[in-house]
Amino acid sequence: MPDDILTKVDRASMAVALEVRVPLLDHRVVEWVWKLPASQNARARRPKHLLRRVLARHVPDHLVERPKMGFGVPLADWLRGPLRNWAEDLMSEACLSAGDIFDVEGIRSLWTEFLSGDSERQFLIWNVLMFQAWHRRWGEAPVADTATRRVAPLLN
Repeated sequence: MPDDILTKVDRASMAVALEVRVPLLDHRVVEWVWKLPASQNARARRPKHLLRRVLARHVPDHLVERPKMGFGVPLADWLRGPLRNWAEDLMSEACLSAGDIFDVEGIRSLWTEFLSGDSERQFLIWNVLMFQAWHRRWGEAPVADTATRRVAPLLN
């Protein structure tokens, strides 16, 4: 965890001046759990048994007993809203033409459809935007095979 999740949480929280605590890694909690008999802290059929018991004292059951759920980023809303100017710049004909990589008409058509609400291809658009931002920052990278220089958008 020190070289993975904790590092990412630490960097993300420091970037926005947020103090983050990881209570389940408090040395007192870890020491207490290590002292418990294995039969108490590990039940194969019910992961995090002790944590669930403690949480049930303070939180309704329907919140404790539910499957893991991810969360989505409102990417479409951001691209049509606060990130639109940034995206418009990277999706401009001039920017897309640089390097002769993309089918400019296809990408512009996809972008126009997306902005009109006719398309929910925000993840494809995000991939193009990330490449464009990278390309703007680092310049053209060498391409091994000239036959792969033009990348048509995945419109189907």
